[in-house]
Amino acid sequence: MSKPAISTFFFGTTPAGETVNLYTLTNTSGMEIGIINFGGIITHIKTLDRQGEFADVALGFDELEPYLQASPYFGALIGRFGNRLAKGRFELDGKTYQLATNNGENHLHGGVTGFDKVVWEATPFTADTHVGLKLFYLSRDGDQGYPGNLSVTVTYTLTNEDEILVDYHATTDQATPINLTQHSYFNLAGQDDILQHELMINADAFTPIDDTQIPLGGSQAVADTPFDFRTAKKIGADINQDDEQLRCGLGYDHNFVLNKAAPEKLTLAARATESTTGRVLEVYTEEPGVQFYSGNFLDGSLTGKGKTYAYRTGFCLEPQHFPDSPNQPDFPSTILRPGEVYSSRTIFKFLVQ
Repeated sequence: MSKPAISTFFFGTTPAGETVNLYTLTNTSGMEIGIINFGGIITHIKTLDRQGEFADVALGFDELEPYLQASPYFGALIGRFGNRLAKGRFELDGKTYQLATNNGENHLHGGVTGFDKVVWEATPFTADTHVGLKLFYLSRDGDQGYPGNLSVTVTYTLTNEDEILVDYHATTDQATPINLTQHSYFNLAGQDDILQHELMINADAFTPIDDTQIPLGGSQAVADTPFDFRTAKKIGADINQDDEQLRCGLGYDHNFVLNKAAPEKLTLAARATESTTGRVLEVYTEEPGVQFYSGNFLDGSLTGKGKTYAYRTGFCLEPQHFPDSPNQPDFPSTILRPGEVYSSRTIFKFLVQ
C-alpha cells in the first residue's frame, strides 16, 4: 500500500439506538487495526510474523452484541479511573464521594457504565506517515458518582513504523480523579495460551494487593519473587509458585512500578516476545505504572472471531497510574483540577525478530 488508509463500516446499533461504526486503519506495510466508537475498543490488530504472514494478535469479537453483554474489557478504553478503588469511595477536598461498585465491594475500571460502555464521537484522519482516529466523550458531573464535567479526547494513531500511539487529553470543571488506560488482550501467536511468551517488565518493584486486589500500600521489590521480570522470562515460568501475591491475583494481576529517569518521561515499560512467530510487542508509556494481567479469568465461556478464549489465552499490559491512588497518599496523584490538562501517551510497537 502506497499510503495509509482508513475505511468505515457499520458495526451495529446500541440498545439506545446509537450507531456504532468500525474504523479499519491500515499502514503502508499492511498492518491493520480495527477500532469501534463504542468503548473506543480495538477489535483486532493484524501484524506480520517472520514468515511474512499476517495474524490477528488481539482478543475480541466480530460483532457488537458480545461487547455489550459479556466482554471482559477486550480492547477497551478505560475511565474515568482504571483499575480498582477500595469500596468505591474516596475523599477529595474534605468531601467523601461514593462511586458505583461493580467488583465485589470495589469500583473497577470506571464503574457499571465506564468509558468502555459508551459511544464516543469519532473523527478519522490520514497523512503520508500515519492514519488515525480521534475520539471525544463528555463525562458529565455525577457520572458513576464522579464529580465534575470531564472532557476527554483519546487519539489512536497507526504509524508506518507499526506503532499504535494512544494519546490521552482531558480537562475538568471540578477536581476529580482520572486514570485512563487501554485494555487490549494480546496473544502474539494468535492462538493457544500465552504462558510460553517471554516477557520483560522494566520495574524493580510492584504494589502488593490484598485478596480483593486492593493495594496494601507502598511497594515491594521484585527481586527473589515470581514478579521479577527485569530479565525476560516465560510468563509461565513462575506463575504456579506457592506465593501469597499470586494467590491474591489468581496469577499475575498486579501494578508494576516502572523504572523512570524522570516522572512522565516516555519509557520502555515492557517487551513481550513469541518465539514461534518472531513477533515482538514493545510498550512505551509516560505513565508511572503498568498493570500486567495474565488472563486469569478467561475460562472458555467466550468465543470470538472463530476462537474460544480459554484460560490464559491473552495477556494485558495496561499503562496507568497505580490502583486506588486517591486512597493511597504515597502513590502519585491522580487528581485533575480546573485549569489543568491531563495528558499522557502510550505506544504499542510491533516488531519481528
